[in-house]
Amino acid sequence: MFKKLVAIEPVSLVGEAEKELHQYAENVIMYDDVPADDDEIIRRIGDADGVLLSYTSKINSYVFEHCPAVRYVGMCCSLYSKESANVDIAWAEEHGVTVKGIRDYGDRGVVEYVICELVRFLHGYDRPMWREMPVEITGLKVGMVGMGVSGGMIAEAMKFMGAEVSYYSRSRKPAYDAEGMVYRPLTELLEQSEVVFACLNKNVILMHEEEFKALGDGKILFNTSIGPAFEAEDLKNWLDSGDNYFACDTAGAIGDPTGALLNHPRVFCVNYSAGRTKQAFGLLSEKVLDNIKEYMVDGTRPVSCGSDGQ
Repeated sequence: MFKKLVAIEPVSLVGEAEKELHQYAENVIMYDDVPADDDEIIRRIGDADGVLLSYTSKINSYVFEHCPAVRYVGMCCSLYSKESANVDIAWAEEHGVTVKGIRDYGDRGVVEYVICELVRFLHGYDRPMWREMPVEITGLKVGMVGMGVSGGMIAEAMKFMGAEVSYYSRSRKPAYDAEGMVYRPLTELLEQSEVVFACLNKNVILMHEEEFKALGDGKILFNTSIGPAFEAEDLKNWLDSGDNYFACDTAGAIGDPTGALLNHPRVFCVNYSAGRTKQAFGLLSEKVLDNIKEYMVDGTRPVSCGSDGQ
C-alpha cells in the first residue's frame, strides 16, 4: 500500500475509480488543476511514494531528484514509447522507480469522429462538398499511414463501408493483407489515395515537402495522431497550393505553435479530443487501477509501454 498517493493534476478517473484509490493508499490527494511549473509539481508531490499524472504535465529528472520518496508513477494517459513519454523514464529506470502507462482506451471515439467528418466532406454537410456531387465511402481510395490499434480500427471501418483500403507501416500486417487491404510504399500510397489517415505514434513525423507533393491535389488528409505527422509549413503550403482539405480533432494535431493554421479556411478542427468519451474514461480508469494492482502484487517491474503503434 502507498503511504501517500498524489494525482498532481486532473487525471480523468471516474468517481468509482477515485474511491477505489483509497484501498491502495493511506492518504490520497487529488488536485483539480494543472500545476504551473516543476516547482509546483514538486510541492504537490512532497513526500508521496505514488504519483498519478495525465498528459498535461511532465515529470522530469529535476522533479524526480527533488521527490526522493517516489517509487511509482502512474500515467493516466497513453504511453507509446519511453522517448515520447511525458515522464523521464530513463531516469526512473536507473533509480528504481516504476512507471506504468496505458493505451488503447479512446480508439472507438476516434473511429466515430473520422466517419462523421468524412461523410460531411463527401456530402457537403455544413462545409464545401468535396466533389461536384455527393459521393459515398463505397469505392473511395483510402490510404492509412500507420496501422496500430486506432489505424487498424479506422481501416476496418473504411473497408466495411466499401472503401478500397491501402496501408503503409513499418512492417507488413498479414492479417490486414488477408482482408484485402494492400500494403504500399509511402509515396505510392499517397499518390494513389484520395483520402489519407495519418495514425502515428507521438513525435513521429513522416510527411515532408516531398510527401505532400506525392499526395497532390484534390485530396483530404486526416491526422488522428496525438501530435503532428508533418511540419506545419509543409501542410500550409499543400493547403494553399490546391483544392485540398485537412481535418483533425485537436489543435495539437496541426502542429502549428502560432495557432494561425487553426483558422485556415481548408482546416477543419473540432478542437476537442475525439477519444474523450464516457466509455473511454471508464476504460482509462480500469487500466490505471489494473496497473496499480499489478504493482502492488509484483513490486517494481519493467516500464509498461505497450506495443508498436504503427
